[in-house]
Amino acid sequence: VSQSRYYPKKMAKNGVLIHYLRTAMEKEIVLSGIRPTGFLHLGNYFGAMRNYVRMQDEYNCCFFVANWHSLTTHPDTKTLQQSVLRVVAENIACGLDPEKVPLYVQSDVPEIAELYLYLNMLAYKGELEKTTTFKDKVRMQPENVNAGLLTYPVLQAADILIHRAVKVPVGKDQEQNLEMARNFAERFNHRYGETFPLPYAFNYNSELVKILGLDGNGKMGKSENQMTTLFLADDDELIRKKVMKAKTDQGPLTPNSTKPDYIQNLFTLMSLVSTADTVKKFEDDFNNSSEGNCIIRYGDMKKQLAEDMVNFINPIRTKAADLQANKDLLLKIIHQGADKARASASSTLTAVRKAVGMNYL
Repeated sequence: VSQSRYYPKKMAKNGVLIHYLRTAMEKEIVLSGIRPTGFLHLGNYFGAMRNYVRMQDEYNCCFFVANWHSLTTHPDTKTLQQSVLRVVAENIACGLDPEKVPLYVQSDVPEIAELYLYLNMLAYKGELEKTTTFKDKVRMQPENVNAGLLTYPVLQAADILIHRAVKVPVGKDQEQNLEMARNFAERFNHRYGETFPLPYAFNYNSELVKILGLDGNGKMGKSENQMTTLFLADDDELIRKKVMKAKTDQGPLTPNSTKPDYIQNLFTLMSLVSTADTVKKFEDDFNNSSEGNCIIRYGDMKKQLAEDMVNFINPIRTKAADLQANKDLLLKIIHQGADKARASASSTLTAVRKAVGMNYL
């Protein structure tokens, strides 16, 4: 491992990093992180990853694996390194280019931890206890209500503010935490002087896709019933099995009926992975069906969807598996990502220390 990973002042002399920082100044900064808990699934891809791939060409993006965050709910770290490398591999397999964006691991950027400490002085127990995510986690793990769980939003704020990111792709469940990050930035600026831009939620709104579980109950997720979630690591036969078990009904009772959510979800999935002609064929069958004249055959639709889904997921799974088999390459990628991230983080921390009055060197 290069010494430059541990000496940010020396990193600034690296021509590549100087070019990276200059380029960073020319574009708005977008930041997003993912916890290394569970496998990426189809909802992750169409709800986030697909947009990230587009963002990397339009913005200065930073993407990281939030391994510190995972400790608040997953204290057993036996498989943590393997999970981190898998998430990095899956992100690259989905289209993120480590030559365009830094892909780094949270714990490889210690500047985040120092900023987290300063921001903790601006966060108050009462407001942290009121956050929806904290209250949810307390219900889920009453025997493990740790300080890290309480200050989770503060660490999230440090993740964002360390790069002075202004755009943060988040779902509805994280908007409250992002609002808190803005509050912490405002408090810091008010107390110590203008240092941070205020981050806000950002997505390509017209292209956000909500993917339900295959049973029609809630969004597709990592920790729900795994037979209702299509993971990017699923093999072909498992994909077919899951799709064929997807919830359906007896068909519409009248022509041009409104589709129930679980039926609409099948059409949504088909619109994402099948040809336009295929989607139109089944849309027409549904719209022309009625009680006693059911043209739509959900069994045929699910067979077609299963094959199209196999064709979509297979290349991602294969590329991710090939990357995971090359641990040296993955380590090189995350080390390079950490170097770029630390160049940005070091610049921010220099300004923070000066503002707070901690610059004694």
